[in-house]
Amino acid sequence: MDFVGLIDWYEVAHRELPWRETQDPYRIWLSEVILQQTRVAQGWAYYTRFVDRFPTVRELAAAEEDEVLKLWQGLGYYSRARNLHAAAKQVEERYGGLFPTTYEEVRGLRGVGDYTAAAIVSFAVDAPYAVVDGNVYRVLSRVLDVETPIDSTAGKREFTVAAEDLLAEYLALPGNRGAGIYNQAMMELGALVCTPRGAQCEACPLRGNCLARQHATVEERPVKRGKTTQKPRYFNYLHIVDRFGRTVIRRRDGEDIWRGLYEFPLIETSVEAEFETLAIPVSGWVWEGAVRMPKHVLSHRVIHATFHRLTVADLSRMVLPEGWMVVPTEKLGEYAVARLTELYLERA
Repeated sequence: MDFVGLIDWYEVAHRELPWRETQDPYRIWLSEVILQQTRVAQGWAYYTRFVDRFPTVRELAAAEEDEVLKLWQGLGYYSRARNLHAAAKQVEERYGGLFPTTYEEVRGLRGVGDYTAAAIVSFAVDAPYAVVDGNVYRVLSRVLDVETPIDSTAGKREFTVAAEDLLAEYLALPGNRGAGIYNQAMMELGALVCTPRGAQCEACPLRGNCLARQHATVEERPVKRGKTTQKPRYFNYLHIVDRFGRTVIRRRDGEDIWRGLYEFPLIETSVEAEFETLAIPVSGWVWEGAVRMPKHVLSHRVIHATFHRLTVADLSRMVLPEGWMVVPTEKLGEYAVARLTELYLERA
């Protein structure tokens, strides 16, 4: 493979991103967690927000979970934020607040998988671990013209071995620049040139090595087994307010989606339901109307949500179900909510 051409291309064409200007493993880890399932343009603002608020892992470890979730609001996949906070606490407890730089120690942190651990240690200290993310899967599948599905156990094994072999080959070259820049170059190539659709093959530094280009299979790579079935769910929210400018919220718990976030009281039904059929757990309300939201698509679920607005005389005089909280309506913005609730509040 034309390793020299790849690195030369990266030096000229790579995007200047703040997490590339540091070798601080904490900030690299932060960026990697934020950028999972998130576009760079959106993730950049969140990265800046977190670094400004928590310049070190110790400050993140000392924060309240509610504050971490509020800063994360809008990024989705909130388990990432909870794992981020838990891992920061582990770094504080195990390593005295100094973020580790060995693969085994980093891999042992909450929420850190093989890819993230390899990225952190290779970018921070040039540790010889191959990074295999979605972009690298795509580059390898085309350069090597691999038919094995990338979302299969066999495929993950095959691509991991191929990535490790290529990195070892590069590191054996005299004058190599280290694992970090090689991994960054492979990832950037997939992000900017070897894109899912409309790959810019003529601009690719590896075009002379690309078997998929030779075999005219570029648009067929990578191969995937199939899409995940998305289960429909029906959420009926109760936006209850009183004449004193107060409203009711609750904190989601259990192992369901959006754990730890706040929302209006929820009645979930198996099918779409009319308001008259809902068992409202409080009395003395007046129904003021409803807002039916566009379907909200998650990775494995499609949420069909309706927000019903109810008014009551005085929430402080009512017996409310356990877990319901009465808060000033003007302070709703201080609570971390799912993007679905945020979109409703923007409308309301």
